[in-house]
Amino acid sequence: MLYLSTRGHPDRKQFCEILLEGLAPDGGLYLPERYPRLDDEGLTRLRGIWQQQGYASLAFEILSLYVDDIPSADLKSLCDKTYTSSVFGTESIVPLKPLQSPRDKQPELYLQALSNGPTLAFKDMAMQLLGNLFEYELGRRGEELNILGATSGDTGSAAEYAMRGKRGVRVFMTSPHGRMSAFQQAQMFSLLDSNIHNIAIEGVFDDCQDIVKAVSSDLEFKRRYKIGTVNSINWARLLAQVVYYFAGYFQATEVNSQSVSFTVPSGNFGNVCAGHVARMMGLPIDQLVVATNENDVLDEFFRTGIYRVRGTADTHETSSPSMDISKASNFERFIFDLLGRDAAQTKALFGHALSAQGYFDLSGDPRFSAAHTRFGFVSGKSTHTNRLATLRQVYERYGFMIDTHTADGVKVAREHLRSGTPMLVLETALPIKFAATLVEALGRQPVRPPQFEGIEALPKRVQVMPADVQLIKAYIAQHCR
Repeated sequence: MLYLSTRGHPDRKQFCEILLEGLAPDGGLYLPERYPRLDDEGLTRLRGIWQQQGYASLAFEILSLYVDDIPSADLKSLCDKTYTSSVFGTESIVPLKPLQSPRDKQPELYLQALSNGPTLAFKDMAMQLLGNLFEYELGRRGEELNILGATSGDTGSAAEYAMRGKRGVRVFMTSPHGRMSAFQQAQMFSLLDSNIHNIAIEGVFDDCQDIVKAVSSDLEFKRRYKIGTVNSINWARLLAQVVYYFAGYFQATEVNSQSVSFTVPSGNFGNVCAGHVARMMGLPIDQLVVATNENDVLDEFFRTGIYRVRGTADTHETSSPSMDISKASNFERFIFDLLGRDAAQTKALFGHALSAQGYFDLSGDPRFSAAHTRFGFVSGKSTHTNRLATLRQVYERYGFMIDTHTADGVKVAREHLRSGTPMLVLETALPIKFAATLVEALGRQPVRPPQFEGIEALPKRVQVMPADVQLIKAYIAQHCR
């Protein structure tokens, strides 16, 4: 399996090359030359593997379709090492929880629990594997890697917990200063490992993301300091997320003739893009529902065909802060597919139109309708008022708490339910990460796992810096000597 750039760079690369590289040399994102297609027999085989052998074996089978430069025995060992009940707290790894009250005859709405990992967020599902892949490949090469990342909350802690103590890896994680929850900040900034560097940027998440892209686009600097990325622009991370769509489908159905829909709280489009890949592989997904908060760039596109990024002043600070994003990095992968894999047009849109005018308009392009008809995308948005109402309703009707981002998902999912088609809402985090809003909605604190008692009071190490690419480069160079 070879990989290409969404912007048309002529090189074709293998999995382990792009694992360590991040962005393509032309600023594009990597995708496989083709998506492997699973027929009924292939789905039946994977269903059997899931039922009889579990999540790690399912992950190995799906990754094997895309990874041919790691020996099978080694890849199997990496999956087995990653997806264990000791790491994720349950044998099924990603169990389904029906949203069902005693008066409901049959559930149509489910939560897929993805937040049982070390940092209580869905990002652990991919990041734990990525940490093991990095350590394995760097060990084979006898090399080091300096990871530069951007986080609006959960990516940073998941990456740092996955990479702490890993041989040959340093992490430089940027985050928007003062814009994460107290719990999220404490998770990251209390890590004092020598290979972990937290940088709080005076700005919003998009400023952090722009810095990562600018550094990654400086090929000379990138090569000199061996810069890699753990953000969802890294194909390996997105590929790991494809697996839980299959696991969710096999739990919600009995035969392959049944279809399901997924609702995905979305900011950077990586999580739902993994669902797009699963659907392209032949997984019977009816709808992929994109749920946004007040930063509704993606909802606006799927409603109107206009993709319009916002500036710092127009990015709202919300109670689902991990989605306070107005430039969805992974969106380029979907647009590339939507445009029939036209690299020249993709480059014109993302390489030129967005920087020149801040938006692009596909409303008059006949291919835009395929976003709904061929690719199954629909969307909706949620506000703070919606969020509080959903948190109360889920607690009062079903007896448990969900986090604010998952509440956005539940609210939008209900708008797109179809009778007879199970709707799976991807849980994004446990509610303790956003306790202040849970207290506002319910008047009580969420349960705090024992290992995180008193985390906010721990000593913290973080460097506050302006949104200046040159200063970040200097900081990286200083700490790589």
